[in-house]
Amino acid sequence: MIAPFFILLMLFVIVPIVINVILSFMNYNMREIHFVGFTNYIELFKDKLFGIAFKNTLFYTVFNVLFTMIISFLLAVFLNRNQWITKFARSCMYIPYVTSMVVAAMIWLWMYEPHGGVFNEILKALGLQPVNWLLQKSTALPCIIAMNVWKGIGYNMVLFLAALQGVPTALYEAASMDGAKGWAKIRYITIPMIQPIIFFIFITNIINSFNVFESVTVMTSGGPLNSTTTLVHQIYTRSFTEYKLGYGSAIAMVLSIFVLLFTFLSFRFGSQSNDTGN
Repeated sequence: MIAPFFILLMLFVIVPIVINVILSFMNYNMREIHFVGFTNYIELFKDKLFGIAFKNTLFYTVFNVLFTMIISFLLAVFLNRNQWITKFARSCMYIPYVTSMVVAAMIWLWMYEPHGGVFNEILKALGLQPVNWLLQKSTALPCIIAMNVWKGIGYNMVLFLAALQGVPTALYEAASMDGAKGWAKIRYITIPMIQPIIFFIFITNIINSFNVFESVTVMTSGGPLNSTTTLVHQIYTRSFTEYKLGYGSAIAMVLSIFVLLFTFLSFRFGSQSNDTGN
């Protein structure tokens, strides 16, 4: 059983990584290929568009992870205290997660429509002026974040809820007898008890956020004026629109190294905090 695993690992993980590393040192345009050394990497760090994409990706990651985790945690706490609606709410909240990203992006694209979109119709009903949600630099990226938060809440909520249901009720009862209130119970009992799942959700959300692509491509194509372009969107654009596969591979390598470094540091400091807590 081990041999098939290593064969699949080689075919779908190791080989693509090696090919990507090699291409990052090449000038490859689908017809000709030349070795250029570190030229792609040197140009990369001089490229203003790469800097914009990097900043947009960081902005998206921070706020997407922050809002997704906070909202899903609060919903899980609420549902854990109201068992009578848990099954129904869990099913409803999970639907966006299992919906295709392209389909979800198309739905929200319609909701953001300047004329006849749901959000602008609400603004009109309130006597306010409609907004070009996806055509303004100040609102385009937050709109994409809102869609992805909506889509990711259900999955994270289910994980949080499963963890909360594993916390012994005796701990809450003992805390109540000592006079602890709701927030104190969450801070000193709930969060420490579910710390492993919090860490898991945090890491997976970070990785998924750095790889955001479909929603950006469908909703804005990186616009307006590159205000929503991300690293993965740049990889796609440079590789398959401009046919600079070597340059796109260099961006992919930088992104991979950054994500791996962040994940390593998170595990390192996460394990240290757990040891300190114990």
